[in-house]
Amino acid sequence: MLRLAFYHTDLARDGPGLLLRDLRRGDPQTEAVAAVIAACAPDVLVLSGIDYDADLAALAALNALLEAQGAGYPYLFAAVPNAGRPTGLDLDGNGRRGEARDAQGYGRFAGQGGLAVLARWKLSLSRDLSSLLWRDLPDTLFVDHAGRGGEGARGASVQRLSSSVHWVVEVATEPPLSLLIFHATPPVFDGPEDRNGRRNHDETALWLHLLAGRLGPVPSGPVVLLGDANLDPHDREGRGEALRALLAHPALQDPAPGRGVAGCAPGQGGPAPTVDWPVPGPGALRVSYVLPDRGLQVVAAGVAWPKAGAPLAETVQRASRHRLVWAEVRWPPEARD
Repeated sequence: MLRLAFYHTDLARDGPGLLLRDLRRGDPQTEAVAAVIAACAPDVLVLSGIDYDADLAALAALNALLEAQGAGYPYLFAAVPNAGRPTGLDLDGNGRRGEARDAQGYGRFAGQGGLAVLARWKLSLSRDLSSLLWRDLPDTLFVDHAGRGGEGARGASVQRLSSSVHWVVEVATEPPLSLLIFHATPPVFDGPEDRNGRRNHDETALWLHLLAGRLGPVPSGPVVLLGDANLDPHDREGRGEALRALLAHPALQDPAPGRGVAGCAPGQGGPAPTVDWPVPGPGALRVSYVLPDRGLQVVAAGVAWPKAGAPLAETVQRASRHRLVWAEVRWPPEARD
């Protein structure tokens, strides 16, 4: 069996080095995140909302917490995201440059709230689509802050599509497994031009184009998409067409994981929400996804959201507003009945 998980950790901090400080001094939230991961024990884990640093010091420190609980990983991967990456332009048109909204993806500093992969097998970056200009995506919905599209739009020649990353990461299992990884921008915090809503849609639509062969070669082996689309396919704000198409894609399958009653037990009656944004936020929504290849047999899946009073319930609540989402597939694929 092979267990794959995605977890938006809420580990992003307001300045560089602060996450590493918190990990080293035993911050309760960081320890809770490690406890949730250790309890679920995925073989391949994708994290989002974790600050990037060039030496992967914060990621290594988190892995040290996992090792202390007998759940460390021998292979770690992260690369600089678009979040906080300067553009040198005043993208939001407020007359100032260098602010969080002027970066390639919203961020107070380069690397804030990035992504990482931890696994029991060697990892390699097969493709990095994070530098693709938004205007260059097929059927793009690109506009600038004033609702202008095309070459005349502000930042058209600079603005990347990915607010964080779009990675294809290969796991050296036998056969190799390709992970399609992303974290889309929220489809809110904009104006009538719906720039963030359009970008959120296109960040998800990128995978539709990739799987159709419109963005270069399609991975030859089995794939699993893991990410935070920052969108519920049926509830609240946002353009859900691309996400619904991805959930129904013939190359993928949606296990529709339910909420586990205790710990990381398989869920029942899904799909369950994966986040609970408190008031005045939108509440409980499904925004994180693990979508295995259609050719893989899913034997179990769940959202780590124990009922109040159940084992791990308080720890899960303390760790993050988001919940770890996992799916277990029969591996190797040839073993499918």
